[in-house]
Amino acid sequence: MSEVVQMPGHEAQELQRAFDVFNQVSQALTQAYQGLQGRVESLTAELAVANGELRRQYEAKEALSERLSLLLNALPAGVVVLDNAARVSEANPAACQMFGSSIVGDLWPRVQEARLVATEAPGEWHLDERRLAVVESPLDSAGGRILLMHDVTAAHGLKAELARHQRLVAMGEMAASLAHQLRTPLATALLYSANLGQADLADAARIRFASKTTAQLQRLERLIQEVLLFARGESIGCDTLLTGELLGDAAQTVQPLFLEKKVAFRVICGASEVIVTGSRKALAGALVNLLENALQACTAGGQVTLWASESGRQLRIGVRDTGAGIAPEVQLRVFDPFFTTRAQGTGLGLAIALGVVRAHGGSISVSSVPGEGSEFVILLPIEEAAAETH
Repeated sequence: MSEVVQMPGHEAQELQRAFDVFNQVSQALTQAYQGLQGRVESLTAELAVANGELRRQYEAKEALSERLSLLLNALPAGVVVLDNAARVSEANPAACQMFGSSIVGDLWPRVQEARLVATEAPGEWHLDERRLAVVESPLDSAGGRILLMHDVTAAHGLKAELARHQRLVAMGEMAASLAHQLRTPLATALLYSANLGQADLADAARIRFASKTTAQLQRLERLIQEVLLFARGESIGCDTLLTGELLGDAAQTVQPLFLEKKVAFRVICGASEVIVTGSRKALAGALVNLLENALQACTAGGQVTLWASESGRQLRIGVRDTGAGIAPEVQLRVFDPFFTTRAQGTGLGLAIALGVVRAHGGSISVSSVPGEGSEFVILLPIEEAAAETH
């Protein structure tokens, strides 16, 4: 028969407290496990949502990449991608077709040197029979670049054809204007010459008709000479003269015309000793054309001034009048061949003057205020040797 062991009272109490602590810890662990399990379930749900979003983004990017790839393949322009070493890393079919083979892996400078020939236009190159416009843009911070190539062969051909048509139109307009200019004096000369054939014509009338016929024929000759001068252009001569002499030549030629029309004419030369090198006849003729143009703009009592001055390395020669002035829209065309606002004008005087001045390395500008007059200013370079002598 077993015996029941009696534990002391304080030991039983300690054991009971140990069980109570164990129970409390067990309950705490159970609660922590339940909380952790709930958190795992929540994170699992969140991860599933994140995975779904990433999957959708990946699918969208994959679709976008596929569309971009299809677009590049279908693009008629060539696309070449270069890495930071200027090596071709990618090229679409259009680029490969332009070069006749794949250029992926080749160094672009070598491809450019071997296959492309520069044209007169910046950014445009000849590739065999093609004409390419190449636009370069940076691709990334690592130094990559992307080249976009457009085949502009057809566009360039259309541009050249358009320029040709424009030249033909300009020639047609010039021919029509020339025919108009020739028709009036020719018809007048024919009319006067027909009267010379009358048997009963008085000697005084015959002389008058002959004089008028000669005047019209001289007008025709002058017009033809101006056309030939304009067509040939002016070459620079090797005459050396002082500016004062040049102005004197022009003034002597036009002085009778001003006296006849009762228009005051004066010369103010502040650069008489400046040496001019070129064609004396052509430069004097250009000044005469400007002076005649100014005279035509004035009425009796008006005034025309021919002046010259030295400014830095340039000689300035001006013709100023007190005429009616030139409208702004007309100022844009005064140097156009055959453009004139006068019934008896040929429209070649100012065009020839501009050609002469340009042949001497200079330029002409015009300024005018309607109702107050106009001024044409010629700028001519002064040669170093001439400046030192002066």
